This record gives sequence, structure tokens and C-alpha cells, in this order.
Amino acid sequence: FCLAPPSPLNPEANLKPLLSSPALAEGRMKYTKGGSIKRGGKKGSNDRDPFFEQETKKRRKVGYDDEDIESIESDAEENGFAEDKREANEPEDEDEFADETAGEKRKRLAEALLKRTREARQREREERDDDEDDDEEDDDIVKTLMKKQQEDSGRVRRAIASRVQEPLSSDGFSVIVKHRHSVVSVALSDDDARGFSASKDGTILHWDVSSGEKEIYKWPSDETLKSHGMKVREPRNKKHSRATLALAVSSDGRYLATGGVDRHIHIWDVRTREHVQAFPGHRNTVSCLCFRNGSTELYSGSFDRSVKAWNVEDKAFVQDSFGHQDDVLAIDALRKERAISVGRDRTMQLHKMPEQARMMYRAPASSLESCCFISDTEYLSGSDNGTVALWGMLKKKPIFLLKNEHSLVADGITTNENGDHNNVEYNNSCTASSWVSSVAVCRGSDLAASGAGNGFVHLMAVEATALRPLFKLSLSGYVNSMAFAKSGKFLIAGVGQETRFGRWGCIKSAQNGVAIHPLRLS
Repeated sequence: FCLAPPSPLNPEANLKPLLSSPALAEGRMKYTKGGSIKRGGKKGSNDRDPFFEQETKKRRKVGYDDEDIESIESDAEENGFAEDKREANEPEDEDEFADETAGEKRKRLAEALLKRTREARQREREERDDDEDDDEEDDDIVKTLMKKQQEDSGRVRRAIASRVQEPLSSDGFSVIVKHRHSVVSVALSDDDARGFSASKDGTILHWDVSSGEKEIYKWPSDETLKSHGMKVREPRNKKHSRATLALAVSSDGRYLATGGVDRHIHIWDVRTREHVQAFPGHRNTVSCLCFRNGSTELYSGSFDRSVKAWNVEDKAFVQDSFGHQDDVLAIDALRKERAISVGRDRTMQLHKMPEQARMMYRAPASSLESCCFISDTEYLSGSDNGTVALWGMLKKKPIFLLKNEHSLVADGITTNENGDHNNVEYNNSCTASSWVSSVAVCRGSDLAASGAGNGFVHLMAVEATALRPLFKLSLSGYVNSMAFAKSGKFLIAGVGQETRFGRWGCIKSAQNGVAIHPLRLS
């Protein structure tokens, strides 16, 4: 179209041809409020943009009539797609508790436990044909659950030491599992039905307590270990070493942790006995391991003088704690996020993991070899001079000392409780036979034990401010590790011809393996 020359006197007359033009009608030109005209084609116009046109068309297609929806579902059922849809929704039904809070989960578990307890009481009442009131039954259930919870948490100490009867002449340690080399660590499952043991040659066994049937954990290839996180940083002479010095099992019985000379912590699946993860991080031999009760949190100690925390479920490193000035030899933990460790620097340290703080306890004049929790505020330790010590959290020196508890007599002759003499081939030039290399406590009770290489395992009762000796159980060899059954009905010990961390002594008459001793309770 043609436009006349613009008139400077009448601008409105200049716009009349444009307002009536077909370009403005089609949208290629716009008339603004200020009297100006905005030129633009279809490409530059937002009103006619094909992107917006497609969006509006798609939105219009979303709306369906009820009849159409019913017909689609009926067609899917006829073609068999409805069944696949139900199968896809099944995981949602299985994960119905995925969004519940921690409080709701505790409430659900408590209700399930209460239901199981009531059903068990109901079966017992039906068996003895007893008509008991429901109120009295509920009171008994509440008292039973409260007592169990207090015992598990350590608030109430079970009186087991006073019930232990004197062993008969027929009672004694019997080897149920044999190893080729010295056993360095043993552990029991939470139900006391299965046991685990490790020896210096890297052999890891899983065995049944009642029958003694054993199964071995096979080490995977180097490629598999590397894929599980292992880093080859060891010295050449220890590159392929599988020597194991520490072992621990989680309270739920799912994971087994081992550590040794290769500076790694190896995680195994107890159900399949397969290697699942390797944790690097320590710069020297891993000497001790323990799981926190009721969780999959793992604590480790090493000759690099550090204590580290790991989350086995998430396969992740949590934090580390420094403070020891020499090798860390033993570590233990209860339900709280705390761990105690002892080392050759003559100190025992309480590591408070969330606060990243430590409390230090100093031994009188000896190196500490072993330690364990009695309760959250009481600890037990063994020294290399044959002394067993009782510690309290609020005092930095031992509350009570049992001196020379595992001392050797002259000429390598030991005397048992009955006065009989046992000739044992001890290396008298070495004092390693009197090292208290292991201490153990029956969880939540007052029964404790200590072991060394002098031929005896000592049972003792833990009192308020003292340790009272009970009985001596004869056992030849170096007792490198011990564990009580949760019920207190038996004690297992890992025995070897050599000490745990070296060859400071040798008892050739000893048998390498796991020994068990029954405890008769009144």
C-alpha cells in the first residue's frame, strides 16, 4: 500500500490509513496507547507465537469426559494392562512405612512387641489352664518390658555373679573350633547361637555354638577387593597379607567386620558370607574393632594412634578421634555414641563422638592391653603387669586394683583351685604370659572375666567399688579374646600358642582354637 507524505500539522490524519490497513488487522502491526505503531511480523508477535498456540492446544486436550476415562480403563483391562498396573503399584504398598517419622516408627514397633508379648502370655496361660485377670496380666507385661529395657540400657545390673556355682571337676574348657594359627579375636551373635573367630593367618570362621559346625569366609580376588574400595597402599612385604587381628559382629547379625595388617576394614555379609566393602583410611595395622549396640556404627583402632567411626549401612566414613601417643590395642562401645580405647601410652580414653571430645584416664605404671565397658560409667581394663583395674567415669585413676592377678609361679607350675599342679611349658624368660590380654563382661550384669597366658581364666564379681574374685578356670595357652553369652550360661575364649600382636612368647602345649566353658547358674 502507498502512504501519503506525513503532515506535521495533523499527526492523527497520518494514522488513518494505517488503522484501516490489512496489516494491522492481521496482527503484523500494533497500535499502542501513545499513538505509535509497533511493527512486527508473525515471527515476532507473542499473540501468534506457535509455541503458545501448541501449549493452549495441549491443555485443551487434557480434559476428558467421564465416559472416555471409563472406556480407557475397560480397554486396558481387556488387553491385560491393568494387571501390570497393579504390579507396578505393589512396591507402594510395601513401602507404606517409608514416610513415617521416628516417633511413629517407635510407636509401631512398641505396639508390635506388646502384641507378641501378650500372645506369648496367652499361650502360656492356656497351657497351664490359669484364669488370670486381664489387668494383672497387663501389669506383669509392663513390669517385664520395663525390666528388660532397663537391663538392655544398663540402668539395672543383673545379679549373675552371685548365681555362678563352683565348677565341678568334670567341667572345663573344651575346644569346639580348631584353627591352624593362634586365634586373635572371637565374637558371639546377639542370640548366642552363632560364633565368629579369626586367626593370624587370615582365616575367618562362622560356627554353630551347639554343634560346632563351621563355615569359612573366602577372600575374594584382588580385582573384587579393588572394586569394593580397597586401595593398594601397603608395603611390598605386606601387600597381599590377609593376617587378621580384629573381628566384630553387628547386634542385628547382618554384618561382620574384620581388620588386620593390610590397613583396611573389611565388611562381610553374614547371610551370604561374601565380601561387600573395604574401608581404607588407617595408615597402619588395624588392631581392634567394635560395633555400637543397636546400630551399624563401627569403631576402629589402629597402630596409627587414631580411632575412627564408620557407618556400615551407608558404607561411609563418619569421623576420627586422635589423642593416643602410641599404638591403640583395644576398643569397646555400648549403646551411646561413645567408645573407650587403651594403648601402649598407658592411657585409657573415652571418646565422645558427637561432641568430638575425649576424657583421659592414666594407668599407674603399666601399659594397658585390654578394656571393656561394664556400664556407661564403669570400665574394666587389663595391664601388662598382670593387674586388672576397675575405673569410674568421674575419677581419672582406678577405683580398685587386683594386682598380680595373672602372675606366674616358679618352675612353670600352676596351681588350680583344687590344689592340683599342672606342668605347662612356659617361657619363663618372657613376661608375656602374665599380660592380661583380654577382659570381658556379661552385658548388663556384674559378671566379668580376665584372661592371660598363665594357664587360667579368672571369673570375678563387679561390686560398687571393688572386684571380688570368684573362680579360676584352667586353660592352657594365650587367651587373646573372650566373650560371654548374653544369658551368662557359657564363656568362649580364643586361644593360641602365641600372643595376639606378636611372638613375645610361645606355649607349644596349647591348642589353637576356640574353647567353650559352661557356667552353672543357681
